[in-house]
Amino acid sequence: MFKKIARSYDYSLIGSIILLSLFGLVMIYSASSVIGPERYGVESDYFFQKQRIHLILGFILFAFFAFLPYKLYQTKKVLQTIFFGSVAVLALLFVIGHTSNNAQSWLKIGGMVIQPSEFIKLGMIIYLSAVYAKKQSYINNFNLAVMPPIIFLGAVCSLIVMQPDFGTALIIFLIATTVILSCGMGMKNIMKLVGILLALGLLISPLVLIKKDSIFTDNRMGRINSFLNPFEYEKGEGYQLVNSYIAIGSGGVTGKGLGDSIQKYGYLPEPHTDFIMAIISEELGIFGVGFVLLSLGFIVMKGYRIAGKCHDPFGSLLAIGITSMIGIQSFINLGGLTGLIPITGVPLPFVSYGGSSIFLLAISMGVLVNVSMFTKYENNYKYRIQETVTPTGEELPGSKRFSVK
Repeated sequence: MFKKIARSYDYSLIGSIILLSLFGLVMIYSASSVIGPERYGVESDYFFQKQRIHLILGFILFAFFAFLPYKLYQTKKVLQTIFFGSVAVLALLFVIGHTSNNAQSWLKIGGMVIQPSEFIKLGMIIYLSAVYAKKQSYINNFNLAVMPPIIFLGAVCSLIVMQPDFGTALIIFLIATTVILSCGMGMKNIMKLVGILLALGLLISPLVLIKKDSIFTDNRMGRINSFLNPFEYEKGEGYQLVNSYIAIGSGGVTGKGLGDSIQKYGYLPEPHTDFIMAIISEELGIFGVGFVLLSLGFIVMKGYRIAGKCHDPFGSLLAIGITSMIGIQSFINLGGLTGLIPITGVPLPFVSYGGSSIFLLAISMGVLVNVSMFTKYENNYKYRIQETVTPTGEELPGSKRFSVK
């Protein structure tokens, strides 16, 4: 039995996750080797060593959740914990939260600083997937099936916006949207949902105008201005984007060589986090960028393929949500550093430095791999049963059947 289950794991998916994470570790060392001593007064390998610890702990979390049956997350206790725990933790941030980058979004636990909203992304995916999977028999009943989870989503996003952290709230909303649109409701209900969102937009627009000074702060307007015309604001808000362009453009096809970036010498702020892809482009050229893009694309493709093969509605929605999270965060990060969208400070999955991000990805990928394992195991089991019996249920000569224990 154990051998059959072990053979059901998707090792190509596991291998791609490990390779991309190790590549990110190497690039974090290269990107942070200068700013560590100069800006933070630490050793050149400080961020490398911290990320190495993050990856070791992340691998332990990954292994645990890869073996833990994903169907356990459907239990009432787990869903209640997600529901009340998310609201409680977000409310607690307003009391004891640590402020960084003008957002009170962090909790200090011992020597670690954790961003709870990162883990709420996965919590929201699990909650919405479980609730909509249980409501499949009446999924087109808009009031009973569709709306209640959306009210919870709105409450969570509102608390995150109040921190204020618009970027994370937007990501959670977009991830949740992919799960909601995949739950099986008809086009009529989708149009109702769109109508409600438009009506809410009209209702809150006067509030936005009244509070415009607190919402459209100089920092946020600076990000929009730098997105629209970065070179006009190159000495201010557009500084990061302009230097990102320089890093990407100077790398060319082959790059300057690993460790030979110029932009990491104080020109590009935080090169080991949100703008690490610019350093990859500068040092390794199109080959380094291509490796990252192909690896992320492979992981996303695998995730959606797992969702398509899974016959369990909960497992399928879970895979869609987790995969969409990887795809959405990758697009927002890459779109920001290339000027396609305003910069939001979202890390690149598996590559950027950050403990909270790595732990979330490790747990999420463990859950996805477990969904893949159960899907492959159950599909192989059903296929073999069909091959070894006749339409009347009699066993074919020479065939061997097995059962799940």
